[in-house]
Amino acid sequence: MQRVLVLNATYEPLSIVSVQRAIILLLKEKAELIEAAEERLHAARTSIPVPLVIRLVYYVRIPRRVTIAPTRNSILLRDNYTCQYCAASPGRANLTLDHILPRCRGGQATWDNLVAACHECNTRKGNRTPEEAGKPLRRKPGRPHYLAFLLLSGAGPQDTWSKYVFSDR
Repeated sequence: MQRVLVLNATYEPLSIVSVQRAIILLLKEKAELIEAAEERLHAARTSIPVPLVIRLVYYVRIPRRVTIAPTRNSILLRDNYTCQYCAASPGRANLTLDHILPRCRGGQATWDNLVAACHECNTRKGNRTPEEAGKPLRRKPGRPHYLAFLLLSGAGPQDTWSKYVFSDR
């Protein structure tokens, strides 16, 4: 099922909706069409292009502190499906979550304490910290920003979205 990127009135990414919801917003004149696919949706007396990007005509305030729970999928996506110890990309099925400070030592399941690791690195590290195991992290983990939350919502970025999602506005 195709998804549509919804931009705020200021052109910042707001959410991802279904094509059906986007069409409703367009027909109620609550949004305007920014980019469309070549395909068209046909009705009895009209034909509408399939939207890819729409912009709301009114501004919606975005809360700057969105609470996002650290799940397996979100941690793997944040770490780009790459082991944070050896930089291998063995695929989603061959990656595990590793607690930097092991749970047996009081480590919590937080954004700052979880990283993606391949089975081999996770086994070698065991119940030690990266420093004790001699396996330094490639990148310091942290809570993702709102943009990452948008991308984590289940629909991958499309080529037409990149200029809106990854721009420096």
